[in-house]
Amino acid sequence: MVTYRRNFIPGGSLFFTVNIEQRNLRLLTKHIAVLRKSFKVVRATHPFAIDAIVILPDHLHTIWTLPPGDADFALRWRLIKSCFSRSLPHEEYISASRASKRERGIWQRRYWEHTLRDERDFATHADYIHYNPVKHGHVTRVADWPYSSFHRFVALGICSADWAGDITSWHGEFGEP
Repeated sequence: MVTYRRNFIPGGSLFFTVNIEQRNLRLLTKHIAVLRKSFKVVRATHPFAIDAIVILPDHLHTIWTLPPGDADFALRWRLIKSCFSRSLPHEEYISASRASKRERGIWQRRYWEHTLRDERDFATHADYIHYNPVKHGHVTRVADWPYSSFHRFVALGICSADWAGDITSWHGEFGEP
């Protein structure tokens, strides 16, 4: 069995990427109210701060800070995924492997986690989170994506509403031909 190395730091701040299994289903934005409720239910019994977040149709990125003395982010993710999945109709494809374990086919089993080292690391990941809807072509301006903590950052004066500009105003060639 493969063992995954996780960095469990009580009270730590962590960046996560979590994906749905069938990326074409667009479940997260389609069922945004259910996802929000799932977070709220879990946070009521297992508190954590959501420092930054973006919800895209098929994946999400977030930064959490756990309470002092608590490092159990895995439990929180298991509960959020479970709460969300139980609230949806059984319409997804379920592989034989998942069926044998009585699992739904909504979420990918694993997720990406990175422990934030310092303020610069935090800022870099928060910027990545907020720019992600533009990166994936959902909007041309960060401020136009509704499912993002960017709006809270603007309200707090951390970012300006026109942060990162407008992709339609870019000129020139980028990347490899």
